[in-house]
Amino acid sequence: MNPEAIMSTQVQAPAQAAPPHVLAVDDDPAIRELIADYLGQNEFRVTVVADGPAMQAVLAENVVDVILLDLKLQGEDGMALARRLRDESAIPIIMLTGRRDEADRVMGLELGADDYLTKPFSPRELLARIRTVLRRRRAEVRQGRPEGIRAYRFEGWELNLNTRRLTAGDGRAVTLSNGEFSLLVVLLGAPQRILTRDQLLDLSRLHNDEVYNRSVDVQILRLRRKIEKNPAEPRYICTERGAGYMFGVPVETVY
Repeated sequence: MNPEAIMSTQVQAPAQAAPPHVLAVDDDPAIRELIADYLGQNEFRVTVVADGPAMQAVLAENVVDVILLDLKLQGEDGMALARRLRDESAIPIIMLTGRRDEADRVMGLELGADDYLTKPFSPRELLARIRTVLRRRRAEVRQGRPEGIRAYRFEGWELNLNTRRLTAGDGRAVTLSNGEFSLLVVLLGAPQRILTRDQLLDLSRLHNDEVYNRSVDVQILRLRRKIEKNPAEPRYICTERGAGYMFGVPVETVY
């Protein structure tokens, strides 16, 4: 990857919350610089990249809150990237383009973009649209997404709630079923606290309707096989006999 393709700007945020992370994908260096500078001055963390592969690399390593996506890129175009993003995640997308054709705007929105901005644009308008999208997304009750939380981390592992992706310490992606994801969200949200099967069932149903009675034990066994070094002697998802299950190590919450 071209090292000049990625540029980050970060402004110190209060200790209790990380600044929202905006990922801008645009092959125009002037646009990348404008976005990085202006949003960085307004308490956003900003990463700018020039193409789809660089975008995927950032998403694999970071929690991202909003993606600014240019429709006209070298190689794979923004429409194709938007389609793939929407298939893989619920991260809000604001599409950027120099085109003024109504059909492009409609197609972008139908692919799942949350908003649309035509170049040349005012940085102040871009900032306002980003803030509006973030407010709207925070107000939504989304499947598998506790309010305000972007990710959970424990001993090198990260569960990204935007992308629903579980990543091991060595960077390996671990595929989770909907039921496994929902149970893991509940366990990570209450570390070192015993949760009964009924509690796990009730709380996980808030995020997914595929978890049902007695399947909790099956999902727990599957999760252990995916995250424990020795599933027969689990360190993470511990059985409390006669009581339920407990996530046995400290968990870091990323807001």
